[in-house]
Amino acid sequence: MLIVLIVVVVGLVLYLMTAYNGLVRLKVQCDNAWSDIDVQLKRRYDLIPNVVETVKGYAAHEKGTFEAVVAARNQAMSAQGPAAKGEAEGMLTGALRQLFALAEAYPQLRAVESFTQLQNTLNQIEDTLQNARRYYNAVVRDFNTMIEQFPSNIVAAMGHFKEREFFQVSASAEREVPKVSFGATGA
Repeated sequence: MLIVLIVVVVGLVLYLMTAYNGLVRLKVQCDNAWSDIDVQLKRRYDLIPNVVETVKGYAAHEKGTFEAVVAARNQAMSAQGPAAKGEAEGMLTGALRQLFALAEAYPQLRAVESFTQLQNTLNQIEDTLQNARRYYNAVVRDFNTMIEQFPSNIVAAMGHFKEREFFQVSASAEREVPKVSFGATGA
């Protein structure tokens, strides 16, 4: 009887250690994945002023579009947490789409090599960011699942592990068609 009790206690201790270490591993992966997103967002934020300045040289009278991009960039940079970042990034994505739609109306701008390079670099960053977001959300999904599943939810409660937010860019910003108006160009 004593041997059975010892085996049960040792098994329980081993399970608790394994569950706790699994939660810690997933928590660290979440932090690391968010850090990857943060690096890509910084690269994007650093590139946006160059894109705006390049377009300004060819479409200086489109001041409202430039101001919208800069305002959206500033809001995205100051947003805290995945949910707020996702919402701000959605607004920034919409503003950038409007800027690039505006640029399409200026053939001389599209012919400028520096603009094309900036646009390609921004597209590469967007792709990398999308992959980082997918990875982060997958790790968060695994972490949150482990926190909610029995019996690891008991270990999570004892270890004060809290669910993480997913990083989701607002769906409306990704699906919205840019609105471009040339009514007040003065040409």
